[in-house]
Amino acid sequence: MTPVAKTELLMSLPSDQDASGRTFDETEIAYVTEVLKSGTLTTTKGKFGKMLEQKFAEKLGAKFAYACTSGSAAIHIAVAAINPEPGDEIITTSITDMGALTPLMYRGVVPVFAEVDPKTLNVTAETIEKKISERTKAIIVTHLFGNPCEMGPIMELAREKGIPVIEDSAQTFLAKKGDAFAGTIGDIGCFSLQQGKHMTTGEGGMVVTNDEKLARKMFLYINKAWGYGDANPDHYFMALNYRMSELQAAVALGQLEKLETCVANRQNTAALLTELLQGIDGIETPVIAPDATHTYWKYCLSVDDSKIEGGSVGMAQLLKEKNIFSAPRYIVKPAFMCQVFQEKNTLGTSQFPFNLAREGAVDYEMENYPLTAKALHDVLVLPWNEKYTEEHVRYIADNVRIAASRLRK
Repeated sequence: MTPVAKTELLMSLPSDQDASGRTFDETEIAYVTEVLKSGTLTTTKGKFGKMLEQKFAEKLGAKFAYACTSGSAAIHIAVAAINPEPGDEIITTSITDMGALTPLMYRGVVPVFAEVDPKTLNVTAETIEKKISERTKAIIVTHLFGNPCEMGPIMELAREKGIPVIEDSAQTFLAKKGDAFAGTIGDIGCFSLQQGKHMTTGEGGMVVTNDEKLARKMFLYINKAWGYGDANPDHYFMALNYRMSELQAAVALGQLEKLETCVANRQNTAALLTELLQGIDGIETPVIAPDATHTYWKYCLSVDDSKIEGGSVGMAQLLKEKNIFSAPRYIVKPAFMCQVFQEKNTLGTSQFPFNLAREGAVDYEMENYPLTAKALHDVLVLPWNEKYTEEHVRYIADNVRIAASRLRK
């Protein structure tokens, strides 16, 4: 059996912010070199963008996949395909990145926030149902940290109500719910290729769907609504340029070829950490549905501050002393508590689209979200990437145990 790491020594963990925690090698270098030598850096003329889209769709078992500039762009493209009217509502999660929310407002949509399960930090069919109104145009489910939402009940509810579902799978590459990959269960799946994701181009995104009509709309929205390949192309409606470059596509293709190995490495080391952390009073490891696979964008602990002095914040402070830079409470506060929502700072002084909201839709106060408050209060987000080894995991586990012991009430 491998000996326990020596916690008295400081260890530097691989970081997904630099080469120590990333999988770049000669593959990406060769692909990027080929692009540069060709002189064709636009995906409208090059081959790498098309290859990426084809292979990404094949990997997920989706009919259509399109590359774009970011995860935020992916959300914007998905919402544009749904084509809401100004003042319509889209239900989303109370715990998400601002990049998944501003696209809604740019499309004239009022974000309506659903509560979360305090253990998984994911929305549920029950929390979504409470927010459905006659103005609900779509539901966005965010699979946080690599852990899929309970999609069965969510899809049953959505189909019953006739509401399309967009999956924000930015953190959930190759995670499965049953036999299906996250991102392919709803109507549209959105992925991010940002620096710290399972596969990265620094910034970038992907959208997938099995619906031909939605695919057509997304393709057009990425391309300024210009009908590339049409007999008589035109700019059919108002849209942006969200095209990925060939350079990014070349890197993404190299990353895609390693994705299964990357995910497997994350899962194997996470399984070891879960095993090593069993039995620590006041510390809970990730909760995963029996029919789901977790792909660990990050590894999250739930810390009970009735047993651990200072809770997640106290744990984070002690772990930082050992070069384990965790994030207590994840985003600290829900996005709807940020200034842009609290003061409705959108387009000029119009407060658009909030000026079109129905009464009761804009309930952006913490007192309305006790489950969200509980989830953020307890969560401690540990850094994670595919370059972790057993030694790294044992080092983290030992120091979590030591910190919990030191903070025991």
